[in-house]
Amino acid sequence: MPGVLLKGSCHCGVVRFTVESSTNVPFALCYCSICRKTSGTGGATNLGGYSKSLNILQGKEHISVYNAVLDRDTEKERRANSERNFCSKCGTHLWLYDSTWPELIHPLAQVIDEPELPVPDSRVCIMVESKPKYVALPEGKKEVYDQYPELSLEDWHKKHGVYAE
Repeated sequence: MPGVLLKGSCHCGVVRFTVESSTNVPFALCYCSICRKTSGTGGATNLGGYSKSLNILQGKEHISVYNAVLDRDTEKERRANSERNFCSKCGTHLWLYDSTWPELIHPLAQVIDEPELPVPDSRVCIMVESKPKYVALPEGKKEVYDQYPELSLEDWHKKHGVYAE
């Protein structure tokens, strides 16, 4: 598989993994309620990886999966298809997998130890309609979307010339 080998771990170090990625620039910040509540106030910065390349080096028995609640407290309440994987010891959100796109996995930029991730020339802030007022958007050049932008992770990387082959 093409790309860059990412090495990641949870906060306590019990879970360690590698995954190959062609989309390793942490440009998108998601402010949806799920990302904020499972990853912290500022939300999540997901990278893209190839699911078949995921190698759990240690701690597989300490990985827990959470399927988020969608439309909570409404008649439409249901569980998301996507699986958020966490360390059961320290609570670190490690990656997201969704069987809708079985070839992909989305490690969080926050858990990548090596290599040091590149700094994007601009940010994309998504799902800002869900952002609480006390959470500030990042300074500098950015695009802001109430929901999701049209460009996928891969398309954004290709448009900006940073797709790793």
